[in-house]
Amino acid sequence: MYSASKRLTVFCLCLGSLACNAAPVLRVCADPNNLPYSDLQEKGFENRLATMIAGDLGMQVVYTWFPQRGSFFRKTLDAGKCDVVMGVPSGMRGIDTTAPYYRSGYVFVSRRDRNLNIASLDDPRLHQLRIGIHNLGDTDREAPPVHALTSRGIVSNLVGYNIFGSNLDETDPSSDLIKAVEKGEVDLALVWGPIAGYFARSSPVPLVVLPIEGDSSDPTLPLSFDIAAGVRKEDDMLKQQLDVELQRRRTEIQQLLVSYGIPQLSLPQARTAGY
Repeated sequence: MYSASKRLTVFCLCLGSLACNAAPVLRVCADPNNLPYSDLQEKGFENRLATMIAGDLGMQVVYTWFPQRGSFFRKTLDAGKCDVVMGVPSGMRGIDTTAPYYRSGYVFVSRRDRNLNIASLDDPRLHQLRIGIHNLGDTDREAPPVHALTSRGIVSNLVGYNIFGSNLDETDPSSDLIKAVEKGEVDLALVWGPIAGYFARSSPVPLVVLPIEGDSSDPTLPLSFDIAAGVRKEDDMLKQQLDVELQRRRTEIQQLLVSYGIPQLSLPQARTAGY
């Protein structure tokens, strides 16, 4: 009995030692098929950013994978399945966000050999050209620049591509819109900058990516956004830790985004104060 009890005690002590020596974890929720942001192979720039920040904090990244659709936050962050989502709009409702670590906006994408070079929503050619857009999978939502086009009567020549793809097994579904430009299925596309920049750089056909100028008819329409990391509202300590590391790694983060072809806009100085 003594021998068995002794072995059990030693075993428990070993387990305790392993638990003490194990690195704490940074629990991250991410989409498993959402390049350039994230995928199961952890090749997205948000995967690399999470690894970078976790390493600074002496932590290991543990993922909860879930498709980033309408119920994403309710079933992941809100449900306690993770503690952070790496890329969310700054100030997003229902969660708390760090200071932004980059800013990007919507762009026009066209083939270089077409020489369209369209950057303005008021360009008269937009009434005749076939314009590819992303359908967001929600009939109550549309991207701000799409709203700008429809308010100008540009409707019948819009061609929708589901941002989630035609089936659940499709890889990189958001790239379908860029491929449509490559193949000439549409004359140009109106796309969120990170998606456009990432897939355009690997296109077999040279593409032109131009930021969309402001909406002259509605200057308040948001065409660019600050992007931050999101945590639950009560996780003040984690938010502060992330803020410190995002600031310390600011140069490396900008270089990471450049390596993925992500179009970056200047962060307003007031929003980077204390960043």
